[in-house]
Amino acid sequence: MAYKKKLPQEAISVTIESLSHDGRGVARVDGKVVFIDEALPGEQVEFVYTDSHRDYAEGKVVNVLNPSAQRIKPGCAHYGVCGGCSFQHVADAEQIIIKEGLLKEQFSRIGKLQIPNIWESLTGPHWGYRCKARMGVKYVAKKGRVLVGFRERRHPYLAEIDSCKVMHPLVGENLLALGEMIACLTIKDKIPQIEVAIGDQDCVLAFRVLEPPTLLDKQHMREFAHKYGVSICLQPKGPDSIVPLDGEAEITPYYVLPDLGLTFKFKPAMFTQVNYEINRKMINRALDALELTRQDRVLDLFCGLGNFTLPLATKAGEVVGVEGDLPLVNHAKENARLNNLDNVEFYAADLTKDVSTQPWSQQKFNKILLDPSRAGAAEILHNFKHWQPERIVYVSCNPSTLARDAGILVNELGYTLVKAGVMDMFPQTAHVESIALFVKA
Repeated sequence: MAYKKKLPQEAISVTIESLSHDGRGVARVDGKVVFIDEALPGEQVEFVYTDSHRDYAEGKVVNVLNPSAQRIKPGCAHYGVCGGCSFQHVADAEQIIIKEGLLKEQFSRIGKLQIPNIWESLTGPHWGYRCKARMGVKYVAKKGRVLVGFRERRHPYLAEIDSCKVMHPLVGENLLALGEMIACLTIKDKIPQIEVAIGDQDCVLAFRVLEPPTLLDKQHMREFAHKYGVSICLQPKGPDSIVPLDGEAEITPYYVLPDLGLTFKFKPAMFTQVNYEINRKMINRALDALELTRQDRVLDLFCGLGNFTLPLATKAGEVVGVEGDLPLVNHAKENARLNNLDNVEFYAADLTKDVSTQPWSQQKFNKILLDPSRAGAAEILHNFKHWQPERIVYVSCNPSTLARDAGILVNELGYTLVKAGVMDMFPQTAHVESIALFVKA
């Protein structure tokens, strides 16, 4: 068995050269790159090693000798322990500047492209914005309490926190009370996670339960739900098994797009954007960039529950949405009916595979919107040769794969990159949400 070399224990002084794509400071020690949590470019810091690999090492700041002008005191007492945030030490305005810089760097290094025009960043609330999350739950006998929240930074253990300032206050300010309620249950050690789903009006907490709760357990849950204005559901198996407590009404959360008069219902375990204010601004930006008319046939790839598809249908003549998750597709169809939209169709398809023989794929589309997962959309891009869209809007949660795919669109498929920018979907984190516009050259 190979044993890892013991890490040096003493603090080491370095100057931070730049930021990595995940927001960590980059320095060099004896020619080896070190990625250091909570360090900013230009700073001189003292750090200790937290891990070491063949080609790089990792560390954390223990003392800032020469702080950046953009360094601020974190707004949460748990920052640095909880792994949910990584940018609280950076001033709010500087966070978005850093993310723009990371987007430009990724386009240049990976896509071999320069962004000709930068969209003004979309920004919104910096705290209390998160309406969707999967929180861990852990009964710790030695501490005599139940922890609820997120994992520690760089560790698999659940962080010991009593609040979360980026979560919606209805949940974020009541984590301690939630943990205390769970600690009263006979199944306190049989609840590994809680799915948080908050809509414009309702909050649903879906408890993953490995054993059925007793009648008294359910009563404790019910009293907590009524006191804090939430709906507690039980999830004994997969996402489709989520049901309300006995005798309680099933609550279906929803969010609205008031500018477009649209309502989206969703189930607790379904993917939705976590930041409703940025989501609304993002949709409006995408619609404006596509310059839609009633003569347009639009394809929405990776459409989810129709977050972009239905808004597109209010402006375009015909819209087709495609998504790999069949329950999401079925829910998108329900949302289309809910909003009385009859010019939109949805299909289930694995967009990482060849879809050229599918009937929807053999149609023509003059405009395309795509919003893939972090893996990007490289596999589906070859189909653009058939569709020949004149205008493409690409929404991304990973600037690295966006840059890679932008390189394919421009350098292989003949499109022109017109504009790109960032959207602050996840303030206080290094997560970069971005958008890019391409037109046929």
